[in-house]
Amino acid sequence: MKNVPEASPVETDAARMRMAIRNRGFDGVTFGLAPGFVQANLVVLPSDWAADFLRYCHANPEACPLLCVSEPGSPHLPALGDNIDIRTDVPRYRVFENGVEVAKADRLDGWWRDDLVTFALGCSFSFEEALLEAGLPIRHLELGSDQPVPCYITNVATQPAGRFEGPLVVTMRPFQPAQAIRAIQICSRFPKVHGAPIHFGDPGRIGIADFDRPEWGSSPVLYDGEVPVFWPCGVTPQVAIEKARPPYCITHEPGYMLITDVRNSALASF
Repeated sequence: MKNVPEASPVETDAARMRMAIRNRGFDGVTFGLAPGFVQANLVVLPSDWAADFLRYCHANPEACPLLCVSEPGSPHLPALGDNIDIRTDVPRYRVFENGVEVAKADRLDGWWRDDLVTFALGCSFSFEEALLEAGLPIRHLELGSDQPVPCYITNVATQPAGRFEGPLVVTMRPFQPAQAIRAIQICSRFPKVHGAPIHFGDPGRIGIADFDRPEWGSSPVLYDGEVPVFWPCGVTPQVAIEKARPPYCITHEPGYMLITDVRNSALASF
């Protein structure tokens, strides 16, 4: 990982970090960068697939909390920040053809097309900041920034829309029961970044057969008296994309997000 450049007094932390990523001065995971600013998941699809995916997002707002949609062919998202360029401002991308990952990239210069539509989706980094501000522990952060949150495929089906369908993917954070109740209260304020958990307790009730072996992320670490708490996850649309097999698609690499100019506080519903 490259060093984070020092801040300029005339730039926000978000704009500074986007410029560092664009200039290849930073290529790591983005959690903890630009505190207070929303980070976004990305899905980029050909325009003839965009309407179906938009319907899928509207049908599954907890897993696919839509922040904004670009104009066809435009790499910019003015609703989320000045001078955002989707082709350069994410540290790592995944490129799919017919539902199969064919490349990873740190820029999209050779992958961009004039028919592409970008969807920016809310990210759990926003509600994790709110949990930390409330004094609640976040285990994967306690274990180190290189330890991503455990992530599981469940047997809970998302609502199909057009060509998109698939299972709900969840992230897990352990808490003492009283802390879990507080986490539910806090996250209920942030429906545009996954909102409240969908389950806590027995993982088998949502189809997780091997709790110790998540599909993505680090192995879970629970202490005495803690219960696992599960949130809808932004990997859900990536699983739906693999199932739908669009001819072309680009996403971010999980954990390597788009840093926006929107404040997390602006997404609170109350």
